[in-house]
Amino acid sequence: MTQFSLMHQRRFLPFFLTQFLGAFNDNVYKNALVVLMTFQAARYTELSAGVLVNLAAGLFILPFFLFSATAGQLADKFEKSHLMRLIKLAEIAIMALAATAFALESLPLMLTTLFLMGAQSSLFGPVKYAILPQHLAETELVGGNALVESGTFIAILIGTIAGGVMIALPGGTMWVSVTVLVLAVAGYFASRGIPVAPAADAGLRMNWNPITQTWRTIGFTRSNRTVFLSVLGISWFWFYGALFLSQFPGYAKEVLGGDEYAVTLLLAVFSVGIGAGSLLCEKLSGKHVEIGLVPFGSIGLSLFALDLWWASPAAGAMGEG
Repeated sequence: MTQFSLMHQRRFLPFFLTQFLGAFNDNVYKNALVVLMTFQAARYTELSAGVLVNLAAGLFILPFFLFSATAGQLADKFEKSHLMRLIKLAEIAIMALAATAFALESLPLMLTTLFLMGAQSSLFGPVKYAILPQHLAETELVGGNALVESGTFIAILIGTIAGGVMIALPGGTMWVSVTVLVLAVAGYFASRGIPVAPAADAGLRMNWNPITQTWRTIGFTRSNRTVFLSVLGISWFWFYGALFLSQFPGYAKEVLGGDEYAVTLLLAVFSVGIGAGSLLCEKLSGKHVEIGLVPFGSIGLSLFALDLWWASPAAGAMGEG
């Protein structure tokens, strides 16, 4: 039985679709907003496009620091399929706010929506990772995770392309608004098919202080060297990815001399690579968790980043021709 057989089973498919649609939706809005700020910043503010894009990236990531520890407690305390449905309902409300922000052409409201999207994603993350071990066997976990990760980055790819293309069209903000609302509703209906996943610790006493709970969680992970090193590796991977994603718009405009479609192409190629690597990981690991692959991935990230630097023209050189 291959990992793809999970796509025909109720214990996996509704969850996969929920995650896929959520990632798709996030990136339609996020990339549309980034492209809008990169090429039309003067319509909204006197701040430079580079400052705005980095501000947007920071606002999206900040909730992961603020709320992840609390989200982890919620994932342990409550039944997970119900929690996912509540989070998807919140997504519908957030996307309605996004549509309002575009209609009003309000940059502060657009950035507020981006922060709320990050908060919603930070709440969904721990539930996403906690539910798979309850529905999959140990030998299915690597394959299931590979499908989720590759599916997520395919969704990022499609969402990135769709957001970048739509916002560049006449009346682009309207197209983006309608799309994100439809995707949010579709994600909620997909979540209704997720099987029940009982609470791991229904009697857990919540610690609502994000600072003390985050510190406590770090202390707990440090007690298990394998877990702690895995957390460091995952954190570095997402930091590295976020760094590149936030710089692609400016790189495409200032270094390559490209337009909105150049940004979309860079993001698309980046996402395809991550999706392909996720599927390949399942083959290389022999269907078991294999930490030994991490150094090879790290070396590859470093070498190809250097290659990108060496291959890049001087800033503005492409536009001078």
